[in-house]
This record gives sequence, structure tokens and C-alpha cells, in this order.
Amino acid sequence: MEIKSTVTVIGGGISGLFTALDLALRGIDIILVERSDIGSGTSGKFHGLLHSGARYAVSDPESAKECIQENKIISKIAPHAVKDTGGVFLGITNDDLQFSETFMKALKEVGIEHKVVDVNELLQSEPFINRDTKLAIWVPDKVVYGYDLMASVAVTASLNGAKILTYNEVVEFIRDKDSVKGVKVFDKINNTTNVIKSDFIVNTAGPWSFKIIRMAGLEEIPIMPTAGIMTVFAQRVNNMVINRLRPPSDGDIIVPYADSSILGTTATIIEDPDNFTISDEDINMLVSEGAYLIPKLKEMKVVRSYASIRPLIRSDVSAREATRDFRLIDHEKENGLRGLVSVIGGKFTTGRLVGERVADLVSSKLGIKSVSKTAMTKLISPLDINLLDYAERIGIPKVVVKSILDRKGSLDEERYLSSLYILLSLISRGRI
Repeated sequence: MEIKSTVTVIGGGISGLFTALDLALRGIDIILVERSDIGSGTSGKFHGLLHSGARYAVSDPESAKECIQENKIISKIAPHAVKDTGGVFLGITNDDLQFSETFMKALKEVGIEHKVVDVNELLQSEPFINRDTKLAIWVPDKVVYGYDLMASVAVTASLNGAKILTYNEVVEFIRDKDSVKGVKVFDKINNTTNVIKSDFIVNTAGPWSFKIIRMAGLEEIPIMPTAGIMTVFAQRVNNMVINRLRPPSDGDIIVPYADSSILGTTATIIEDPDNFTISDEDINMLVSEGAYLIPKLKEMKVVRSYASIRPLIRSDVSAREATRDFRLIDHEKENGLRGLVSVIGGKFTTGRLVGERVADLVSSKLGIKSVSKTAMTKLISPLDINLLDYAERIGIPKVVVKSILDRKGSLDEERYLSSLYILLSLISRGRI
């Protein structure tokens, strides 16, 4: 089967989804293809933090500015997916305290709200933090529920005309000399190979971007796949996001995610994002570092660990020191190949901004004079649409949907919301 679209986006993570939404809101015909479910790659494996930017204020101020801007926007357009926990940076050692002046000066310069809080008062709400804490600085860190947000972006894009094709993997590029004309995709559900003809291809495949680039006939892309390991504990031991008051390092963030606490992270450059193993040594190191913030972690059970492979911009510095900003690559300018744009770098927090910048570039190339609307578009949640109606349209049996909806008002009402977001992501595929 041959499908036509003006733009094809490769990758169903947060950047690809917001790119699809931004283009759809501008009235541009868009198809997004993802080899698995939405958020199955890097975007589904971060630590759940909606950054205030404080972590990067000293070392990466531009990224910090983007984070605080997007923190406010995401909180406004997707309040159902955000929990405003706040965050604190704890100064425990003398080195931490020496860093505090530099840290607060940078926060002020970047424009991130902050204040010193009384440690004794903090201990009332955070009884498990290190009692040797000498200084605590509050910042507007928040928690964002990743799949909830991505499902909401996907269905909002779909209802605005975007076509979302999950479980469709790009297997070949279609080229006409120095122009990209489309891609072949393998539909894993129907076991068929289809052709998508497009004027532009946007590569938002994250750490897999280099594989897409090679498929397009180019040699390389300046990307540095970097593994960040997270450990999940059996219970939640903090109410706010707890950070170490020092330059970004391993094991210095603990995020209260639902009923658990998630400790992260590391920064290890790897070769292949599909082949990375977490060792016991990695986990032990994280727990040892995290215990400086919350000593109780040493006594707790780690229920699981996972790794997020970041698509960092390649540079001469270490993975820990590398910028968390993003870059758009226009391959017509860089490589003489028309019709292909790639995204490298970025964070979950800045995914909307990435989508806006990509859509600006593509719109200008198409000669379309339009502006981004995503910063002002309220994202759809499961409570905003008639799930029974939309599910029926794409062939989900009513009895399945009703059995989930009937959990509302029951003992498990909060737990049933997870199923609703899965339904939402399935519904996003209903307009193909």
C-alpha cells in the first residue's frame, strides 16, 4: 500500500509526538511512524522529573532556561500529567556548601525561582533526608507522568489530523538522487510492507538516529548515545524531588514517582542503544551515592532497574559534562540531501520546544507562514473525550472499554487511570 503525506516523522518519543502535534495544528498533513508503542524508547525510561532547570543552571545555562520555560508550559497545557512536588537541593558536605554560592548566583541569572528553606522545617515533611544536611534550597522541580503526557499528545495530534502509526518500523529510504522522497515501513501488526511518500522526513529517533541516517545513505550524525541508569525502590521515601547540591554527577536525584522513589542517574557513552547491560556494580554505586541524600536507601529493596539511552550531542567533553540542549540538523545544508531533518540532544522536559523548532523549520521550507500553537493548546486527557465512542471507531470492543471505565468510583479508581491512558494511545491510531 502507498500512503502520501507532506511530512513523515520517525520516532514516537516526546519530541516526535510534539513535532506531529505542532505540524498538525498548523494544518500540515503529517504521519508519525514508531517501531513499537509510543514512548517505548528513551522517553519512556527517564526518571519522571519535569526539570526546573536548576540542575543545569551552572554548567549548562541555555538548557536551564529552556527547562524552566517548558516546565511552566507543560504544567499549563497538561495539568493532568504533572504533580507539583517542588524540589530541594541538599548541602551536606563542605564541598556542597562551597558550591552553594555559585549555584544560587546561577539560578538568579537564569531566572529560576529559588529560596533557602529551614532544614528543621524540611525534616518535618521529609523525615528520611540526611540529618547532617546543613543547607536546603527549594526550586520548582515537578514530577511528570511520562506515558500520560505522551498519550495525551498523541491523541490530541490525532484528533487534529495527524496519522499515528505505531508498530511500523522504517526499513528503507526512497531517494531520487539528492532528495528523499519517502520511506518503506514494515507494519508489525499486519505483517505488510508499505510505502509512505513525503516531501519531508523528520528523524526524531533519539539514540537510534544514526541508524536512520545510515539508512538514508549518509555516513554519520554527531550523536553520542549515553546510558543513564535508574533504580526503583519498593516504597516512596520522599515527597519532593531531592537533589544533591553539587555539579551534576551520578546518583544525585531522587524522584517521588507514584508509590515509589526513583534514584538516578549515570552517564556512560555506549555504542549500540539496543545492547546495554546494567551491572550489580552500577546499582550498588547508585545506592551508595543516593544514600548521602537519604540514608534509608541502603536498607531498602531495589525492585528493578532500567536505563534510558540519551541522544546527546557529540562533543569533546565527557558524557556528564555534555550539554543537554538540542540541535536540529538540516541535511540539505549539512550533507546536500534535500527533504531530511534530524534532531539530536534534548530532554523529556524540552520535547515540546523541540517540536516547535522542527515545525518552524519545516514550515519555512514548505513556504507555509504559520506559528506554533502547542504552548497554548490544552492536551486531551481520558476524561475529555468519549472513550466508548472513539474506541468503537477503531474496533476496540465496547465491553473491554466499559470494563475499564467501570472501575471509576471503586476501590481501584486511581489505578484504573493507567488503563485509560493505554486506551488513549490506541485511540490516537484511529484516524489512519
